[in-house]
Amino acid sequence: MRARADLRLVLMAVLFAGAAIYLQAASRPEQLPARESLAAFPMALEGWRGTRTADLDADTLRVLGVDDYISRIYAFDGEPVLSFYVGYYDSQRQGDTIHSPLNCLPGAGWMPVSATRVAVEVPGGAPVEVNHVLIQKGDERQVALYWYQGRGRTVASEYWSKAFLVWDAATRNRTDGALVRVAAPIRSADVSGAVAESQARAFVRLAQPRLAAYLPQ
Repeated sequence: MRARADLRLVLMAVLFAGAAIYLQAASRPEQLPARESLAAFPMALEGWRGTRTADLDADTLRVLGVDDYISRIYAFDGEPVLSFYVGYYDSQRQGDTIHSPLNCLPGAGWMPVSATRVAVEVPGGAPVEVNHVLIQKGDERQVALYWYQGRGRTVASEYWSKAFLVWDAATRNRTDGALVRVAAPIRSADVSGAVAESQARAFVRLAQPRLAAYLPQ
């Protein structure tokens, strides 16, 4: 408990310090590195094949405030097994900020049943920590893995994501970033959800390193 309290104090100190510098730098236009459009993200990933879902409607886009996004279904061996969403923001200074899925899912009828964090091994790098959420709507269940990515970081914690946002706004004059979510439905035969989780993790291992070209470092 003491260690957790100390961590919170450190985080608050970083936020206050960053906020003070941020206010001094807020009038400067942000300088964004070049990046590829998310629409160019591969449709084929080592046996996975993607298809676009319907475009988000105007009201949803207005609420999300994203500057670029993709929403796809990826199939393996011809059978749809998961959904993949990336919502990217050029700037989060003017109120358009990343919405936590835990706040948005209930509005779509999905209720979080359990939430934790897990580490996923990725090729050529250290394991990445992501949020692992079991969600349910009626009789439907899904395993959802999500994280925040941008400015050279992959972060699971919403609080640390906000802290880095304030710090980078102050020190790098940048507030760009993205929410990345992978969700795999749990089929009736997969009682424990182990198969869905394995599929979601496998896709994260392929997708996360490739996102660097589309989310500025």
